[in-house]
Order: sequence, then structure tokens, then C-alpha cells
Amino acid sequence: MSTQTPPGDRIAKVLARAGVASRREAERMIEAGRVSVNGKVITRAALNVTGADKITVDGKPLGAPDAPRLWLYHKPTGLVTTTKDEQGRATIYDDLPEDLPRVMSVGRLDLNSEGLLLLTNDGGIKRKLELPSTGWLRKYRVRVNGRPSDATVEPLRRGLTVDGQSFQPMIVSIDRQQGANAWLTIGIREGKNREIRRAMEDVGLSVNRLIRTSYGPFQLGQLKPGAVEEVRRKVVRDQLGLDGPKPDKPVPQRRRKPPRRGAPDDT
Repeated sequence: MSTQTPPGDRIAKVLARAGVASRREAERMIEAGRVSVNGKVITRAALNVTGADKITVDGKPLGAPDAPRLWLYHKPTGLVTTTKDEQGRATIYDDLPEDLPRVMSVGRLDLNSEGLLLLTNDGGIKRKLELPSTGWLRKYRVRVNGRPSDATVEPLRRGLTVDGQSFQPMIVSIDRQQGANAWLTIGIREGKNREIRRAMEDVGLSVNRLIRTSYGPFQLGQLKPGAVEEVRRKVVRDQLGLDGPKPDKPVPQRRRKPPRRGAPDDT
């Protein structure tokens, strides 16, 4: 009995590379019967396809995958990192330039967090950058209420467990005291849900501002809130080991529109 792997790539991976959706979202689309291969609707993602297969999504032929591209986006506060919010809150996609192609966010920043968010048109890049094994350092400027000392933040440097969830050791430096608040620089490698806020609460500090300043080699720099900037082809190739886009017109930077008022964030 042959155990040879079928030629081609998994259908969800192909859809993700074509920019249709993330791999996980593509699997849900397949299960919902929205994808056909060679005229037959499929409902299971356990299928390999090649360039010879005719794939349609919602009745439309799947186009050739675009060159993988990556953008830096300065997410403002007041926006959720999702394509659609059940509570009707404004999302980052309400704020992005209209001429930007369909993009997916690499990870998330919650409603009240701001700073660098990576965007990509390629599901393979998204998956690669989100994998824990990538281990890229993410740095944040964090303002807390209180007067922390080295003894206060030492548990963060050793690693701690909050509500049964373990957080890896953080890189923590106390930058300056400003009245009743203090500014810290924090580096983490995992980025679990609300990790910094929860860890700070555990050592008795309340976060009132959180700004991501870098994600691996990619820096927020002087990018203004609401602005988008494409990463150059050579940088994408060198940093990700992938071929980047051909030179293109840069996406103009712009300030964001005031976000719509919505229900309080549960984060």
C-alpha cells in the first residue's frame, strides 16, 4: 500500500497564499461549502491541490497568488483587531487606506493598546510570524500607575503564573517616574492574550498606556497613528527568508479618522 504524499499543497494553504483568508479562516470557508475544486464542492480541508486544479471560492475563480508583501501599521487606541466586531465597534479595517489590498494582521493588539501592528497579504507570512517557535522579541513602552522598584518587577523577569497560565520571563527596565505614573520598557517573546496587562496586575501595577514599539526587526519608529508603510522588498527577503514584492508606489501615510464610539471593550 502506497504511503506517498499526494503532490501539491493543502487547499487551505493555497487559499491563504492567494490572500483569500488566513489558513484557519480558509478551513472554515471549506467546511461551509464555499470552495470548489474542479467543479466539485469540498467540505474537508484534507485535500492537496496543484496548479492544474481549478479552484473557485464563492463561485469565483481563484487568482494567481500575489507576491508576498508586508506593511507596518501604527494602530491607534479605540480600534479592535478583527475584520468584524459583534459589538459594532470600529476595527482597524475601518481605518486602513482604501487602496490597500486585502490584508491580515500578524497577531493582535487589544482595543486600548496602540503601536506597531504588522499586516500582510500572505497567509504563509502571517503563520510564520505568529508561530511561538519564531521567538521574535516584541518590545513595548508601558505606563503604569504606581512607583515600581526593581523588587516590584523582579517576578516578571523570573517568569510567573497568572490564573493558571504561565508567562515566560520578560525583559523589564524602569525608565522614569512621572508623577504618579512610571514608564517601563518591556520585552516579551510569546504575546499571550493581554499578557503584559495581566502580569502587571499580578505584581500590583495598573497599566494605563501600552505602546508596541517593535516586532522582531521591525520598528514603529516615527510612523504616525493611523499611518501605513510598506516594508521594502530587500528587508522582507532578508528578514523572512522569502522573496518580497517588486518595488511599488509607497502607501501614503495619513492620520486616522476618529474611531466610532462603541461598547466598552471586554479586554
